[in-house]
Amino acid sequence: MRANRLLAMVALLALVLVLGYGLKLAYSPKAHILQGQIEAREYNVSSKVPGRIEQVLVRRGDVVKQGDLLFAIHSPELDAKLMQAEGGRDAAKALQLEADTGARKQQITASKEQWLKAKAATNLYQTTYRRVENLFDEGVVARQKRDEAFTQWQAAKYTEQAALAMYQMAQEGARSETKAAAAGNARMAEGAVNEVNAILADSQMRSPKSGEISEVLLQQGELAPSGFPVVSLIDMTDAWAVFQVREDQLNQFSKGSKLMLTLPSLKRDVEFVVTHVSVMGEFATWRSTESGHDFDMRTFEVELKPESEIENLRVGMSVLFTR
Repeated sequence: MRANRLLAMVALLALVLVLGYGLKLAYSPKAHILQGQIEAREYNVSSKVPGRIEQVLVRRGDVVKQGDLLFAIHSPELDAKLMQAEGGRDAAKALQLEADTGARKQQITASKEQWLKAKAATNLYQTTYRRVENLFDEGVVARQKRDEAFTQWQAAKYTEQAALAMYQMAQEGARSETKAAAAGNARMAEGAVNEVNAILADSQMRSPKSGEISEVLLQQGELAPSGFPVVSLIDMTDAWAVFQVREDQLNQFSKGSKLMLTLPSLKRDVEFVVTHVSVMGEFATWRSTESGHDFDMRTFEVELKPESEIENLRVGMSVLFTR
């Protein structure tokens, strides 16, 4: 009889404890969990050169370093433009060299000989005129003969002066303005070659950052339009967590504050820093249920960056914040 009473008291005590624990769980405040996800910087690598894909050197999942060659585009049109630009550059440089060098030695010598020839003719016509003038003074020749000899002498003098000017011009070479124009044309032609080379360099696309290849959108032999992304890569060293936070909870996410977040897939708790809070909210579907205080809530996007690099982190992983 006493044993039965003892068992009944123990059972009653256990029931009271269970009910008490249940009431405690029912009325104690529950932890609120906010879920977000991991994002990372993505780069879409494209070329401004339209053409056919010559080769693709990467596959999805490959880890590349900054500067690694990703793909190459072949463009026969650009090769032809480069040939034209190089031909124009060579011609412009030849004209500049001609302007800087001046007349050839043979041209200078020929100009000098023409001047000396004109000078000799001037001396001859001058002597002839003096002889004719003496004969005219003696009354042997007519005035017409003397005037003809004088005219020939003056014409020879002018011819000599013109020949001397041509000789001096050949010695001086091209004018400074001509040299400047030739130099400008040479620079312009060199710029055209550099422009085509720059475009050709853009046909050999290298990785702008270190990361992991996420997508290869075109393969060898396919036609790539200008600006169309061929390869996409993700830089997991530049990763962050994104949360959509209701405005009544936003005071827990002040910019610069540090929060401990949970990564369930990695089974780790990692400290993050709030780096961005959206300045514009979005409408949410949640509405207050407290009678007389109904109002629409907005959500704000919040970004948090990890304090240190997280190994094996992937884009899209869930992140939990418990308060």
